[in-house]
Parts: sequence; C-alpha cells; structure tokens
Amino acid sequence: MACPSNSITYNDTLCACAPGYVLNLVAKSCNLFDADSTITTDSGVDYYAFRLPETLSGFDNIKKFTQSQAVFLEATLVMLLSWLLFCFFLRFMTLGDGRGVWFKLRWFISRLDVCFATRHWLDDKKVVTKRKTELGGAFSIASWILFIGLFAALLYQIISKRSIEVHNVRATSAPELTSFLNDMEFNITTVSSMNCANLRDLGNLVSGNPGFIDERVVSLSTLVNYACHNSSKGPIIALKCKGCKLVSDHMYISWQFVDLPNSPATAVGYEFHLAATDSAKKHVSFVNGTLKNGSAFDDRPVTFRGRQSNILKFNLFPRIYHNLHDLKLIQPLFHEFLPGSVFRDTSQLRTSLENSVDGLVNTTLYINFLSAYVVEVDKENMLGPVSFLADLGGLYCISIGIFFYLLIQCEYRVKKLRNEDSVLQSIRNRRKAQDNWAKLRKYVKYTYGCPTMDDDNYDKSKNKPCCDGLMLHSVRGGGSSRKRRQQSRASSINLYKKPSLPANKTLSSKPVESTNDSTLRYENTAKNHSVGSSRDFPRSQPRESSIIDDNFIPPPPLLECKSGSEMDMSDLQKNLENLYEYNAMLRERLLAAQSLLQSSSSNHSSQIKSNGT
Repeated sequence: MACPSNSITYNDTLCACAPGYVLNLVAKSCNLFDADSTITTDSGVDYYAFRLPETLSGFDNIKKFTQSQAVFLEATLVMLLSWLLFCFFLRFMTLGDGRGVWFKLRWFISRLDVCFATRHWLDDKKVVTKRKTELGGAFSIASWILFIGLFAALLYQIISKRSIEVHNVRATSAPELTSFLNDMEFNITTVSSMNCANLRDLGNLVSGNPGFIDERVVSLSTLVNYACHNSSKGPIIALKCKGCKLVSDHMYISWQFVDLPNSPATAVGYEFHLAATDSAKKHVSFVNGTLKNGSAFDDRPVTFRGRQSNILKFNLFPRIYHNLHDLKLIQPLFHEFLPGSVFRDTSQLRTSLENSVDGLVNTTLYINFLSAYVVEVDKENMLGPVSFLADLGGLYCISIGIFFYLLIQCEYRVKKLRNEDSVLQSIRNRRKAQDNWAKLRKYVKYTYGCPTMDDDNYDKSKNKPCCDGLMLHSVRGGGSSRKRRQQSRASSINLYKKPSLPANKTLSSKPVESTNDSTLRYENTAKNHSVGSSRDFPRSQPRESSIIDDNFIPPPPLLECKSGSEMDMSDLQKNLENLYEYNAMLRERLLAAQSLLQSSSSNHSSQIKSNGT
C-alpha cells in the first residue's frame, strides 16, 4: 500500500510520518502538529461545579470584551451623541402656532432643564427668575447621561477591583502539611499515532533524590489509581487519588512507549492537565498546557524518539485562603520541560526508525512538593465608603461642569439663545389664551343664543354687534386695555347717569291715562314692589333711582370682550356684573308693569259691576 502524504518510508515497506507530523487515522494522512506551546493556570478559587466551557467558539473574545470598562464608556458615548444630535435636529424645526409636534417636543425638552435653570445668562440688575430653556434641557439630560455612564463604569471598577489579593509566605511543619487533603488528577497525553498497547513500565513511583540515601521506590497503585485511555490525539496516562497525602518533596513517575508492528514509537508533543480539588468539591486549582518543542533557539517541528527521557516538571504549592474560610488547596504549576531524544531531519528519523535500540519514547513526570513553605492568601479592601462618595461627587461635578461651560459659551456667543425661554412661553400662552377664548365664545353663544358667535362669522367680522347690543371688540382695535376698560366704565356710568331735574319734579312715576284713586293705589303698589325688589337686588337700587321716565328702557350694557392673552378674569367678572344689574333692572320694570296691569284690571271690573248695579 502507498504511504500517506507527508510521510517517509523505512525498512523498504514501512511508513512513518515526517518529523513534526502526526498520523490522522480518519483521513489517512500525516498532519503537522502546529499547536502553540501555551500554559494556562488558574487562581485556585474557581467553582468546580459551574465551570464554563472553554472550548466554545469565540468564548475568550466575548469574555475579554465583557470584562472591560470600555463597554460602559462606549455605550455612554453613543447615547450622548444620539441625544445631542436629536436636540440639534429639533433646533431647525419651526415652532408654528404652538400646536405642532415639533413645538411640543421642544417645549418638553425645555421642561427637562433640571440642572441649569436660573443658573445661566442672568442680566445685571434684574430679578433672578427660574428660566428653563431648550438648550438647558438638552445639556441637563446630556450631563445626566454622562454621569450615569461614568457611574456604571465606577461600579464595575469597584466590583471587579474592590480588593487586592495579598500573599504571605511562611515556613510550615509536617503536621500542618498533613491537613492538606485534596483530590488530585494528572492527565498526560502523548500526541502521536500510538495507543495504549505501546505502553510499558508504568507502575512504580520513586521518591526522594535518585542515587542518594533517601531514594525510595514504591508501587504506584498504593498511592494513586492509574490507567491508560486511547484518544484521537494519542494515549492518555491518567493518575487520580482521593485525599492525597504527599509523602515526599520529590516524586518521579516514568513510563515508555515501544515499537509495535506498523506502529512505531514516535511522538510530536505533549498535552497535560493537572488539577487539585478540595474535599467539598467547591473549588478547583489547575494547570493546562501544550508542549511541542523544548528548544528556545529552534522552533522547527520535531519528533520525540529515543532512549533519552522527556521530563515534565511540576511544582505543588500548598495554599491557605483565609478569605474563603481558611480553605486549604494545593496549587499545581508547570515549571519546566526538558526534551529527550528528538529528531528534526528526515534522514535522522529514518535511521532511528530502522534501529531497534531507539524504538521507544521515554517520559518522566517530576513532581516537586514545596513542603518547606506555605502560602497564605487574603484580600484587603482598597475602597471605603468615604472614597466611594468622593469619587461619586467628582464624577457629578465633572459631568455638570462640562456642559455648564458649554451652555455659558453658547449663550455668550449667540445672543438669540438668551431669550429663547420667553419665545416658547409667549407662544404657549398665546395658544392657551386662544383655546380659552374659544371656550368662552361657545359659552356665550349657547347661553345667550348669539348666532353671530360662530367661528366663521367671528373670523370674518370681529366688531359686529350681536345679542341685541353686545359689542365684541378685537384686541387689535387700537388703544391699550386700560383705556378700553376706562371707556367701558364711563359708558356704563353715562348710561344710567341721573340728569338735572327742576326742584318741583319728583322721582315717582305717574300714569298718563288718569289721575284718580286707582292711579294713586298703583303708585303705592309700584313703590312697594320697587322697595321689595330693591331688597332682593340691593345692587340695582342706584340704577332704579337714576331712571327718570318709566317708559324709557336703557339699552343693554356694552361688554368688553378681548382676544389673546389680554383677556383676564377681572374683565369677565365685570361684564357678568353689568349683565346681572341690567337683568335686575328689567325684572323690576316687569314687576312694576305686572302690578299696574293687575290694578287696572281690578279697577275696570269694579266699574263694570257698579254700572250694572
């Protein structure tokens, strides 16, 4: 059979992958082992049961992105620019008559001036009034957006870096080391095309210093459970122990892979995973890594093969975490990799494959337990309540100060911005006055039956009389409101003014038809009714006394009607008082006429009876 790609032949008929290449059994081809020689360690306090899968695509990038303050700062910048652009866009929209959506939006923004009201552009020698401008509302919300964004970044910093981890190294003793009972696991993967059938000489543990008096050789099964598992990357040597008791500072575990027919003993690298878990299985401390070349000068792909052993050195640190209820956990760390027999050239590898003496891959796991010292881990808080409040106040002052400076500069250089609050207020007041005046016209129309108070007729003719003498004046009719009120008051006074009378004239009304006794009774009755009505309506008494002729009925009083914001409650109250007095006078006249008719009818009936008799 033909050899796969990126392979070499030896002994004329056998195939092996080139240096640095490993056989892919599925694709039947030799692929370059180009993994990075990376070492990953853990702090030793991760929760064992809630570990996130590290193999997810893009997980590391997402984790790095979410652990940065740049997320809060970028989101704050986007929101701030969006708000300022929206307010800048509204500045170019027309205000209109105050009924459009653009005016409502700009008015709503001006009401949001909560930070700079009464604090910007105050003219000299003027009373300080509360001013809420559109520019102040835009900058107020902008300052709050900036403050909230910086506050979120500050909270993240406090949560993530609120304390520092302090390490204290002190000497330890043998009784204290016996209290470190952790579950430990060692997984060493030999990246190759071999399997567990190539494994030999795994079963002994050497402690102490080899060649010295303290050297000890014990069976590996008395201390740990070991096994070999086949994987797609190669055979995995798994060493596990529960409640491990480390007996010596230096421990060595060795094994080797030998040649088998059509399966030479070659390897291109190592992958390892060492983990220590506390007895409660809540925290885990581990170290992961990949090794492919032990030379710091030549990074070319290599193939491990030969009698010289490849040594993987690890250190075990006993640690006591006082911040986690005196948790005792052993921290494994990778120390060094000493490569053994390696081949970088194709010819050298072919020669080794044809030599049966080199037909093995030796591996040694060296564990150094640092029992002389113990590391105590604790945390100290770096931020207290006083410093937090100081940082918070500083962020607030910075946010408000930036936009207050921009506000002052804008109003100093653009004079139109100094009175924009009065412009919005005048438009809004004019609109409210128009709405109130429309309600008043409808009230007058349906109360007094004035057909000319319709909207169309009112717009066409603003000075036409209606309601039998009611004159509606326009605001634009000329003259100030004070002059019009004085004229209206003078006309109402002249209407009922008492003219000069001769000395022999009296105010009592006399009938025109006759001067008999019935007439005298009518006068007395009229006087009594007038007295009663004056008691009912005391305000109409001066008007009643000013009337000379009973047949004269004065015209209705003129109503002072205004449009716009000049119409106030005092004018409306005065018009209602005039109408009330006029109606009271008409009622008195009606009662007098009614009594006159009753007396005349009674006199006429009595005369008929007397004539009949």
